[in-house]
Amino acid sequence: MAGSLVERYIHLGLRLGRHSEDIIDAYYGPQKLAATVAAEPPVDPRVLVSDAETLVDELEDSWLRDQVCALRTCAGVLAGEFRSYADEVEDYYGVRPTHTDESVFAAAHEQLETLLPGDGTLAERYQRWEGSNLVPAEQIERLMPAVMEEARAWTDQLVGLPDGERVVLEIVHDEPWWASCDYLGNLCSRIRLNVDLPMSAFELLVLSLHETYPGHHTERSVKERLLVRGRGLLEETLVLTPTPQLLVTEGIAVLAPNMLLEGDAGRAIASILHDAGVELDLAHALAVKRAHEPCRWAEVNAALMLHEDGTSEAEAHAYLERWGLEAPAWASHLIRFITEPTQRTYILTYSAGRELCSSYVATDSDRFRRLLTEQVRVGDLREARGTDAR
Repeated sequence: MAGSLVERYIHLGLRLGRHSEDIIDAYYGPQKLAATVAAEPPVDPRVLVSDAETLVDELEDSWLRDQVCALRTCAGVLAGEFRSYADEVEDYYGVRPTHTDESVFAAAHEQLETLLPGDGTLAERYQRWEGSNLVPAEQIERLMPAVMEEARAWTDQLVGLPDGERVVLEIVHDEPWWASCDYLGNLCSRIRLNVDLPMSAFELLVLSLHETYPGHHTERSVKERLLVRGRGLLEETLVLTPTPQLLVTEGIAVLAPNMLLEGDAGRAIASILHDAGVELDLAHALAVKRAHEPCRWAEVNAALMLHEDGTSEAEAHAYLERWGLEAPAWASHLIRFITEPTQRTYILTYSAGRELCSSYVATDSDRFRRLLTEQVRVGDLREARGTDAR
């Protein structure tokens, strides 16, 4: 790919980022490109629409073209173009959100009824299970680094981590999200954790692996070493939220805990909590998580209800409690997330990313390694899902 085309892509993404800070997830490329954009006044989104369309026409069918197509949509939205919610989501991520029939959730509820016997409604029992081994906020900052270090050792065996990669942990409050991984470049990530939301022992493990090893930080640091430093693919230095790139990234991160917790690594990692006096039945927790996974699609349904069907927030809140088995506070958190103007489309990336990446990987760790080390297109994952007989 000609360097000028990649530089134009980076300029386009950075210029869009001047209009909303949520568009750019990370940039660690040449500072001269960022300095050029920072020194100029914000570019009218209508001009960016034209720039994106011109660039699309010059690109061959590729990962980069997928990205630019998504940025054209982003520029159009900023310019005031109307799109339905489903069209906007599909144009960003390459997957169209559709309503999941409630029978899917009902079947998941049946499995959970067996796994979580006792008094009260299933939602009450599920929430009671989630809250049965909450980790005090003051312990999280001490336990998470220990979990990350153990997970790091296992991840290194799985994919081969670059020398010098590292993470720093920052505790935050009053954010619309639970946690984030800010990739800073030079093989370093800053993990920000919102401790206002309650966290169980199992969630602590899942979140740690999702954000660091072998999740977000692992993907970014490995791709910096192999794709940026090794192959000179500067487009990888710009990580953009409303693009297919982020759907694959979230799919990797949602799948990441399973890759470690369902084997010997899981027992070693869980023992860290045990030694700290926090008990966890890991096998049971994994079974509950697997049974509940289809219910995550209720979040996408709720977004469609709000943005396509004109449903009230109160009705969407009740829907999340009923079918997603969400506690009222967490349902409120989700409503806030899917109504944030610059984040409202992102909810699809978790369930659709997990489904596509999980289907692609199955039990093949080499395929998981490919997700972490190569530019994998959403279209390739969709095609593999349709043709892979496994």
